[in-house]
Amino acid sequence: MTDLEVPVQRTLRRLFPGTRLENAFQWPIESLDALESSFNVQEYLQQLIRADRSQVDKLVELPKGVDDEVWQYEHLRQVCLELGLLVVALAPECTAENCPEMKAEGWLYLCAAHPATQSCPAIDYIIHTLDGATTLLNNAKYFPSRISVPEPSLKHFQSIARRLYRIFAHAYCHHREIYEIFENDTSLYARFRLLSRKYELVPPNLITIPDSGEEDEEEEEEEGEDGYSRSPRASHSTLKETE
Repeated sequence: MTDLEVPVQRTLRRLFPGTRLENAFQWPIESLDALESSFNVQEYLQQLIRADRSQVDKLVELPKGVDDEVWQYEHLRQVCLELGLLVVALAPECTAENCPEMKAEGWLYLCAAHPATQSCPAIDYIIHTLDGATTLLNNAKYFPSRISVPEPSLKHFQSIARRLYRIFAHAYCHHREIYEIFENDTSLYARFRLLSRKYELVPPNLITIPDSGEEDEEEEEEEGEDGYSRSPRASHSTLKETE
């Protein structure tokens, strides 16, 4: 007589129609190894965020058994998802009339989503940036798998992070109240900043938002090493893609 095998009970991670918001995502936190899914790294990161968004050190810490490149990739995907909520918060105030150009701390950003690089309203620039980053991160040509990242595709991480940073910078400089409410609720910029610092995604000379508890240090350079050209325009500088 053989012993009967006890079936392993797994948590059914589903949101059924009619689930109330307060009852959503109430399944227990599982280890990364227990998540049997092609999207297990994404699911693991999202459950950590739901558990405590403010623990950014823990959120950015690389889990055992996960590649650095995959961890960066999933974080950038998640930042794009959550920045959509900031866009919703900015929309009533960041209009084409109030913000006809994409500016932040003396910089004017030109949008590359048009046939010719040009200035466009900040809210349009933000949406174009998120659309472009999301499209690139979901492009199977560059990112064909969720368990590994091809070496040639790593260069896109810095490019995407620089563009996403501008959204935070504009909100911080021109819509401070909305930015602070959003950041207090999500700690998204704190997480993004720590990720960028750890993996050197955004050059320090492009950072204009001061770290918590630190004074903002202004750095002026005629030309950086990040593929951008800078030229003065009235009281601000123009930043455009040269790639």
